[in-house]
Amino acid sequence: MCRLRTSRACNARGISRSMAIAVGVGVGEWVWWPGLALGAVPLLCLAVWHSTDAWYRAAFFLRHGGRRRLPPGHMGLPFLGETLSFVWHFKLARRPDDFIAAKRRAHGSGAGIYRTHLFGSPAVIACSPAANKFVFQSADNFGIRWPVPELIGHKSMVNVEGASHARLRGIILTAINRPSSLRTIAAVVQPRVVAALAAWADMGTIFASTEIKKVTFANIFRMFISMEPSPLTEQIDQWFGSLMAGLRAFPLDFPGTTFHRARKCRQKLNAVFRHELEARKKVDKKCDDLMSGLMCTEDEQGKRLSDEEVVDNMVNLVVAGYESTASAIMWATYHLAKSPAALAKLREENMAVSESKGGSLMITHDDLPRMKYTAKVVEETIRMANVAPMVHRVANRDVEYGGYTIPAGWPVLVWVRSLHTDPVYYQDPLTFNPDRWDKPAKPGTYQAFGGGYRICAGNMLAKLQITIMLHHLSTGYEWELLNPDAKINYLPHPRPMDGASMTFRKLRA
Repeated sequence: MCRLRTSRACNARGISRSMAIAVGVGVGEWVWWPGLALGAVPLLCLAVWHSTDAWYRAAFFLRHGGRRRLPPGHMGLPFLGETLSFVWHFKLARRPDDFIAAKRRAHGSGAGIYRTHLFGSPAVIACSPAANKFVFQSADNFGIRWPVPELIGHKSMVNVEGASHARLRGIILTAINRPSSLRTIAAVVQPRVVAALAAWADMGTIFASTEIKKVTFANIFRMFISMEPSPLTEQIDQWFGSLMAGLRAFPLDFPGTTFHRARKCRQKLNAVFRHELEARKKVDKKCDDLMSGLMCTEDEQGKRLSDEEVVDNMVNLVVAGYESTASAIMWATYHLAKSPAALAKLREENMAVSESKGGSLMITHDDLPRMKYTAKVVEETIRMANVAPMVHRVANRDVEYGGYTIPAGWPVLVWVRSLHTDPVYYQDPLTFNPDRWDKPAKPGTYQAFGGGYRICAGNMLAKLQITIMLHHLSTGYEWELLNPDAKINYLPHPRPMDGASMTFRKLRA
């Protein structure tokens, strides 16, 4: 009997031990899997994060061995590269200058160039006066390349090289930047500016971003294509807006994406310009605007531009002359509203110019040399607006700079914004201060219009349009921002999220 009880007790203890072991094993397995996940997932993420960078570094090493070095930096995620970081800094965090600042902190300033992966391809960022100058002035080493050339136009001046570029640039400079052309333009655009400002005063409250775009677009289309405002031009305006958004979007081409919409809008713009071109051929219209000028001009061999060249350059010139100029004018009104002392100086100078002309509302190109403070306001506005934060180039061959190699075929992003907002070059750079232009900027630190042989062909036209608007604004009107602390959206162009809403009225006597 005792033996039976002992046997049963032993069996019970054995079963208990087995159950305990089984439970222990089960618990161990349950703990093991989360432990594995917690350990493996970070390692996997780290491997993914470095895979793109490792891939390009390995390819570079296989090609060059240990003799050369890629610029410092990091390629970011597979396929996306550093696009998410770019979008985070420019659109979500609204601290665009931190994008370059983070690279400097992580990799040092060094030669002022960094490797990255943006807009669908590996690239090198240049962001110092010396590095930018080197890229701009090395025509043999660096060619032009927009992320998607077709959006600007394969035959446009900004996408062609060599003799084709020189030929187109000469034609366009003659049409819009010579003194006689600027005199004509000043006379043509001012009546529309005067009428628009009067209409704004009647409205009382405006969204400056929208209203300035309207009048700038109307003037550009009048100068370039002789089109007056209509439902068609309103539609064209919307197509250009979508095209601009696509220029810095990730190149995903399927319905619903910004890039896909931009491509569709470019096709519609092509159709409009080609229709206008064909209509002009039939009536042999006189060369009295830019489009007809491009159609009629012959080179030294008597050759005219092809239809594709005319269309591509018209689209490119409207993009360059419309969006950037309208944005700069909007920022001028914004900063002047927040800088009463600067506005008072601007008003005083422009009132004096008007009085010297017998009270005439209109200014001419010949008045500009007397408008010295106005010129400083224009330069400061352009510096702070940073409408184009970067300029696109491509390495034609392996290029050595600062002890590093920029690989052949890699895009080079000349990051001009980083110069204009750097406290090393501009004291308190995010403060609007036209008087800083009493002294010229340090060499190489002001590159709003690019540099080298491809400096913006329309820079004088842009400054003239801004000056004209500032003259009529300061001599006849006053305005006040409704949301002076509105957040800024930096893509595709910088602008207040409320569209720079403001009260607007005639200047009190």
